Amino acid sequence: MVTQLRLADLYIEVIQKNIKHVHLSVYPPDGHVRVSAPGHMPLETLRAFLVTKLAWIHDEQRKFRAQERHELPLYIDRESHYVWGERYLLRVVEQDAPPSVELGHGTLTLAVRPGSHAAKRDEVLALWYRDRVREAVGELLPVWERRIGVKADKIFVQRMKTKWGSCNPKHRAIRLNTELAKNPRKCLEYILVHELMHLCEPTHNTHFRDLMDRHMPTWRDIREELNRQPLSHE
Repeated sequence: MVTQLRLADLYIEVIQKNIKHVHLSVYPPDGHVRVSAPGHMPLETLRAFLVTKLAWIHDEQRKFRAQERHELPLYIDRESHYVWGERYLLRVVEQDAPPSVELGHGTLTLAVRPGSHAAKRDEVLALWYRDRVREAVGELLPVWERRIGVKADKIFVQRMKTKWGSCNPKHRAIRLNTELAKNPRKCLEYILVHELMHLCEPTHNTHFRDLMDRHMPTWRDIREELNRQPLSHE
């Protein structure tokens, strides 16, 4: 059942279904709020819970409003693009050959067929970024699985509009955002550790935060840095 709950100046989308715990989320770009709750929970009980979360909700909305707004890329020569947090100038080469991407000294060379439009260039770069995340995860994953004492059965890397990563503890599956390859490597490492930790603790409760503090003491600083970045150009 989907309803809407008004709380002060907020309109919150409420989804009641067959789950055990309440899940509260704030989504970019406008900071709309959605909460999933057990079907048997009275709305007044849920309202009382949300009142305790108002400060957190407003804080998350402020982060989205403060995020840097990027114009849509045109994929033309000397346009700025980022790889692992470093700025590179795009160099577009048109040639009658399969598309490719090559990272040089301060330059990101994108080779495409003559007449390729921006959407195609975007697709080629997105696949290249995906491969960079996959390579980095291949190095990081065994290290962190050993440290935490967990094992992920599946790792997916894909474009995600609203999250840097997600975890399905039941299927032991983790999804990571292609866009992470544009940010410093420590951001990818933080998201990977965060999602692996959900295999130990599915919620963001005190136990979860204690585990993060134990294994990655700087995680809050990295989270703040990552939250200042736009998820994508979409």
